[in-house]
Amino acid sequence: MAGESEIKETYENGTKILEDLTNNAHELQEQMLEEILRRNAGTQYLSRFFPSGQADKQNFKTNVPIVTYEDIKPYIDRIANGETSSILLADPINQFLRRSGTSGGQQKLIPITTESFEKGCFSVSDEGKSLSLYFSKPDMETPSGLVASPYMTFYSKTNIFKTRLAKFCLSPIETILCLDNKQSMFCQLLTGLLQRDKVVWFASNFASVLARTIKFLEDYWRELCCNIRTGYLSDWIIDPGCKNAMSLILTRPNPELADLIQQICEDQSWEGVIKKLWPKIKYIRSVCTGSMSQYIPLLEFYGGGIPLVSPSYVSSEACFGINLKPLSNPFDVSYTFLPNTAYFEFLRVNKDGGGKAQETRTIDKPVDLANVKLGQYYEVVVTTLAGLYRYRVGDVLKVTGFYNKSPQFQFVERQNVVLSIDADKTTEEDLLKAITNAKLILEPFGIMLTAYSSYSDTSSTPGRYVLFWELKMKDSNDLPKLDVKIMEQCCCIVEESFDFTYKSLRKGGAISGLELRVVKRGSFDELMDFYISKGASISQYKPPCCLKSEEAIKILNSGMVGKFFGPKTMS
Repeated sequence: MAGESEIKETYENGTKILEDLTNNAHELQEQMLEEILRRNAGTQYLSRFFPSGQADKQNFKTNVPIVTYEDIKPYIDRIANGETSSILLADPINQFLRRSGTSGGQQKLIPITTESFEKGCFSVSDEGKSLSLYFSKPDMETPSGLVASPYMTFYSKTNIFKTRLAKFCLSPIETILCLDNKQSMFCQLLTGLLQRDKVVWFASNFASVLARTIKFLEDYWRELCCNIRTGYLSDWIIDPGCKNAMSLILTRPNPELADLIQQICEDQSWEGVIKKLWPKIKYIRSVCTGSMSQYIPLLEFYGGGIPLVSPSYVSSEACFGINLKPLSNPFDVSYTFLPNTAYFEFLRVNKDGGGKAQETRTIDKPVDLANVKLGQYYEVVVTTLAGLYRYRVGDVLKVTGFYNKSPQFQFVERQNVVLSIDADKTTEEDLLKAITNAKLILEPFGIMLTAYSSYSDTSSTPGRYVLFWELKMKDSNDLPKLDVKIMEQCCCIVEESFDFTYKSLRKGGAISGLELRVVKRGSFDELMDFYISKGASISQYKPPCCLKSEEAIKILNSGMVGKFFGPKTMS
């Protein structure tokens, strides 16, 4: 495959550092915990767990409880309201990172320090220029004066980002810092099209952003061509930073380029459009695991076979690991944990015979990074320099192998993101597998599933699962003609893919037949806009697999164009 050698060479940079880290994983983890305790044992939060003053690993494991955000929220709130950060950690807090909670349902403020940020910046270098779509949100100031912002907004203002940006990213910093997402998107795409022969990788933090970008391109390619043809920027681009930056890039009319882009975009089918618009592109770089995996078929379609690379596993809490096999199947990506970024522990997660997560066995003692077992499932727990101690991140992982002495994990799902009516518990992973099975019968008809979500409808008795699907034709943006029998068959396949408990309750009449609601094109963009209006960042938006918000459900219901049901009874 074209570009494989270049991609492999790119990811082999920094090999010596990686070898040292992974060969000494256990020792580095011990040192990391020792350093965290040395600095922070005297804080108000931790000191109560070390009454004898001996803050060692044994007392840490015995006395310090495993917690969730709700447990530490009172301390976070006190710091946000003006108390000294030393109640939670010794080092000064730079600011808070704001997590939107679209996937887990709760907005959170996570402290960050200079050192914790730098430890999370382990990266490998990339060759060539990228069209990387990044976006900013307004900072939020807490009563203490500390700023709270999404990670990408914070990161884009750091010297580390600006240094890397100048080297790799085509988008001017002014377009990334623009707080109007529409103006930002338009200018970043316009920049990428004007310099199309320089683009060797197409990127954003999450696959959902790239899906949104393609939809934006479908809506605005004519206007983008007009800008290129005339050499004039659209009048509605009024952000001063965007205008100034684009004046240095859009410097003259280029009708030849405009005609070429128009010819590509006028094609009835957009299959492979990314490769056609950016002919030197070698890969698409974005997180495609977890809830983002629903966008893999879409990106494969528009990418025309360009490799999808999920580079790293990072959250606001910590940098966990990197993908050492970038060309692996995006559904099979594993991340090698980096032992020098935080102290990691792992809670065993029970699985039934079908690989379904039942519950976290909190009676079990958590195990260290060096003691996880191949093939087992765990929920990750972190302790950081930035004031998180035995903190449950909420991610369920599977051990798939080891690189030297450091384990490799596959992201499975978010803990507690479930559909449930009775005794049934259908997880994010269960739902993805069921929908993946069902959508196969749509493919021979040229129909693509572009986005989905769900919720548990208990407004009537018995309750039922409700799915929302957004569909399109492969060779056009038209809404497919929905054959009732085919769509009802999809409902059947989804239900048949669920576990024994669900099917038993269905047969016993405790759960009604599944309902599938097909929504018009753009409905999931409206859902994203809703969450962005509530504080989510477009750069970090994770589409909710299971909806909890009545407003979100109402948005998707307003776009419904068809409704289908599973059978009244299951045989």
